[in-house]
Amino acid sequence: MKHYDCVHVRLARVPQGLINLTVRVTASNGRRYALQRLHPVFGDAVNRNLARVTAHLRARGMLTPELVPTATGAPDVVLPDGRWRLLTWIDGRAFDALRTPAQARAAGQLLGRFHAALADFTGEIERDRPPVHDLERHLANLAQAIAAHPYHRLADNVAVLAAEVEAAVTALGPLPVMRPRLVHGDPKISNVLFDADGRDALCLIDLDTLARMPVVLELGDALRSWCNPGAEDAPTARIDLERMAAAMAGYETGAPGLLDAVERGAVVAATLAIHVELAARFLADALDERYFGWDSARYPGRGEHNLARARGQLRAAASLREQRVAAEAIVAARGTTTAA
Repeated sequence: MKHYDCVHVRLARVPQGLINLTVRVTASNGRRYALQRLHPVFGDAVNRNLARVTAHLRARGMLTPELVPTATGAPDVVLPDGRWRLLTWIDGRAFDALRTPAQARAAGQLLGRFHAALADFTGEIERDRPPVHDLERHLANLAQAIAAHPYHRLADNVAVLAAEVEAAVTALGPLPVMRPRLVHGDPKISNVLFDADGRDALCLIDLDTLARMPVVLELGDALRSWCNPGAEDAPTARIDLERMAAAMAGYETGAPGLLDAVERGAVVAATLAIHVELAARFLADALDERYFGWDSARYPGRGEHNLARARGQLRAAASLREQRVAAEAIVAARGTTTAA
């Protein structure tokens, strides 16, 4: 901590997170911070974006982690092992999967408030990496990975699932043209911080993928994460419509009237598209064996874990397709559905 104006007395690694290494720091003055080593995919723009957007969020009354500058006023420190930053710590609980529809509603309301708070943000958002959501790019990456690793131990397994991805893409069709909005970029449930009781959603964390894109891609990413009762790599992955109804009702409360008719009509299709896109990303990583973290206690290798993740996304997508008519009705209800 020599680069910051604080002296640490205790360090504890935070287990959540697939991309960045996070360490909870307790300083000698009793304050706590989140020390993070960013994944190499992130450049110096990510912290400039973070500083601009969190200042705007705070001005709108939103709770958010704040970037702590170094002793020299820099946003981060670049060391031989990577780029490090320090953030204010927010007490709360993160979950790998939602436990109740009430939590889905709370998360939806928070995301709605987040989008509403950023609706008038006019500052610059710098981009130093490709857009997070680009189905064609991820399909091309999968094809490249398959061509590059014909003798990989998981090549046959990936080929079977890649065929499912191709069929799902054919069934999807294009999304309508929609205006871009500033969004979080990665609203999975582990990036929603709840209070100690797990009832109220306090804030969104890991704002490294801030971007302007169609808001339905953000909602689709949220719903695919929040509405699966199990973890994303669970063999029983599915979409629970009670959670979807609760999440959409919460979103309408947090951002009343934000979605226009075209956006509302594309939410379910976008959710399916995100499932397929993630399946393609996970399959490519199963062969390339890089980028995403993995659970070494449950899987023999990174490839096996990402294969399970891809399989889970395809199963959840199939579940949503089977319930599509009901799901469309939920989204069209404009948040009138309540959840216990």
